[in-house]
Order: sequence, then C-alpha cells, then structure tokens
Amino acid sequence: MVVGFEKAVSATKSVVTSAKKAPTTLSSDRVINFARGDPTMYESYWRQMGEKCTIVISGHNLMSYFSNAGHFCWFLMPELDRAIRRLHCVVGNAVVDDDRYIVVGNGSTQLFQAVLYALSSSYDPDTEPLSVVAAAPFYSSYPEETDFLRSGLYKWAGDAYSFDKDGAYIEVVTSPNNPDGAIREAVVNRDGGKLIHDLAYYWPQYTPITGKADNDIMLFTFSKATGHAGSRIGWAIVKDIEVATKMVKFMELSSIGVSKESQLRAAKILEVISDDCQNSAPDKEENFFEYGQRLMSDRWEKLREVVKRNGVFSLPKYPQDYCNFIGKYTDPSPAFAWLKSKDGLNCDNLLRELKIVTRGGTNFGVDSNYTRISMLSPDEDFNLLLEKLSAIKGTIINGNN
Repeated sequence: MVVGFEKAVSATKSVVTSAKKAPTTLSSDRVINFARGDPTMYESYWRQMGEKCTIVISGHNLMSYFSNAGHFCWFLMPELDRAIRRLHCVVGNAVVDDDRYIVVGNGSTQLFQAVLYALSSSYDPDTEPLSVVAAAPFYSSYPEETDFLRSGLYKWAGDAYSFDKDGAYIEVVTSPNNPDGAIREAVVNRDGGKLIHDLAYYWPQYTPITGKADNDIMLFTFSKATGHAGSRIGWAIVKDIEVATKMVKFMELSSIGVSKESQLRAAKILEVISDDCQNSAPDKEENFFEYGQRLMSDRWEKLREVVKRNGVFSLPKYPQDYCNFIGKYTDPSPAFAWLKSKDGLNCDNLLRELKIVTRGGTNFGVDSNYTRISMLSPDEDFNLLLEKLSAIKGTIINGNN
C-alpha cells in the first residue's frame, strides 16, 4: 500500500553524521514521493510519438457490454487479444500459443483477486481458508489485497520461507521481484500447492529476456509494460480453461467486464510497439523497449555512483545475462531500487529527513533498514533524488532505529 504523506512515520531527530550536509537550496526543500510506482518517466517517449497512438471513438461505438458473446472471456476485445499475443511473440517473454487463455482485467490487482478466487473456490468450504504466501521481501500490497475482502476461501499466511503448514496453499512468485529486482522461483515446492507468477516486470527495459515464461498462471500489466497506468489494463495468461473461466466469473460479478475504450487504447499502443520492434529499416529510431532499457540503465548507473560516494547505503548487485530481445548481454535495471542502510538504521525515516518519501522494508516483510525507491519518476524528480542523496556523506554513527 502506498504510504501517504499524512501517514508518514516521523523521522527521529537524533541522527548524527560525521559529515556535513550540503547547503539548503530551494529544490532540496521540496518533498518528493518515491513510494509510488507511478511510471510517468515514459511520458516523454509517448509525447514524441505524436498521433501514432491516437484512436477515434464515436458516440455510437462500444455501447454493448459484450465484446465477443461467444468467447469464454466475453468482455475481451479481439483487438486486444491479438495485440497481447503478438507483443509477447515479438519480445519472446511468454508462451502465448492457441491453447493459452487470455483474461483481461482492470489492472493486475483485480486479476490477482480473480486468481485467488479461481484457485480457492474448488476447495471444501468447511475447511479453513487456503494459505497464500510469498517469499520475503514480497510486494507490499499482497497481504492487504489478500485479506481485504475477508474471504473465507483464502487468507494471507506470510513469508514463504517460513511457511511450514501441511496441505493446500497458494504461492505468489514475482519475477523480477518487487521490491528487490531479484529473479525468483517457487520456494515452498510441496504437494497441494498452486502457483501464481506475477511477471509485471519481465520486460526488456527492466531485465534481460532469457526465455519464454511458460507457467500455469502469469500476470502482466499495461502500466509497467508501457507506462500507461491510468488505462487500468492487465492481463493473465492461463493454461487451465477451468481456472480462466472462474476468473472471468469473478470479473463479471465485480465489475461486469473491463472498459472497451481502455482495451482499444491498449491494443493500439501494443500494436505500435510491435510494429516498431519489427521495423528493419536501416534508419529506424530506437523502439520503446530500447528507449526504456537505455533510460533505466542510465538511471541505475547514476544512482549507483551517488550511493557509492556517500557511503551510507548499499544496493543489490545483479548478474549480467544475455537478452534474447536486445541481442546482447545486458544488466538488469529494476523498476525499484532496494536501498539498505549500512549501519542498520531505519532507512525510510532517514530519507524522510531529506524530504524523500519511500516505502520502508517492514511493508515488504523485512527489516526497517531497507526501503524501496521507485526508479520510474519524471527526470526532474529523479535528478532531485540524486541531489538529495548526494547531500549525505560519511558514516552515520548514531541512528534513528
């Protein structure tokens, strides 16, 4: 859950450093929020695309509830179905053969709820709720999303590493992981388990594409793939038609489908990306994923240099791997920086003293000496983040934990 300003934990005022802070400037007095994963950094790319992604919808268009009444997912626009399958084939990050079923949702958050319902509804209702786990550090919204409806079918059971309960369970595998960017596999690996693979960040701008994911249930989101968070489009790729049909039933009862306008916009943008990726002209401009990979790589290089200089924090190191899409070895550039305080201090509180709002480690099931920083902000905010982090130098010797 995003931590708002009004709920911000007050930083302890007893932080003592062995170095001086940089002189206060007008820009350093501004509060910047890096707790959210709002992907607005892509706006400049889409602005330069001009009218290529424009669609026109007349007043008499798209009036019916139904997109394809004979299809199991009756609210899925055929244009979006084709665009999703084509893009995954172009990028090579997921299997989308004809025996895979696409379910569209209002963002991957709604799809997550739909999957939980689909996987748990077949179990005996007289037994206790199905346990839902994920390996820490896990996405901070999983616990709240799981328990929000207070369902009798399932409940949040915490860290997969410490889960030792017998019987059926659901494990959520996020890869690359949010918040730390690590490539993940299932942890529990016991009989009776069902897996949900959240692959929101398995795109070339964030990580090398090493092969086509082929899991039973895979969740993707338009917001992290292209930056269009406001359209509220996500999709699931599902192997089992029974699971997919139950997901559709959940969507039907919770929102009676998904906006056709949003689906057509998403389809148009995905098709433009695919067209650009397949453009073999010698004078072609960089495609969206090349642009994103270059921008993310540059941001990570700058952040690592600042963190190295101030000596207060540390960042994870990621192994380089061959990206099938880019056609060369690339470094992972996760959508979030998983920052750790070297002296064990409350990292979130420390950054709030610099008027940097982040999401602390306890939200992700780990200690407070970690915090998550979004790497997806506009250039102005990201540059101000670097400026503020550069204001801390030396070693913190008395803390705020």
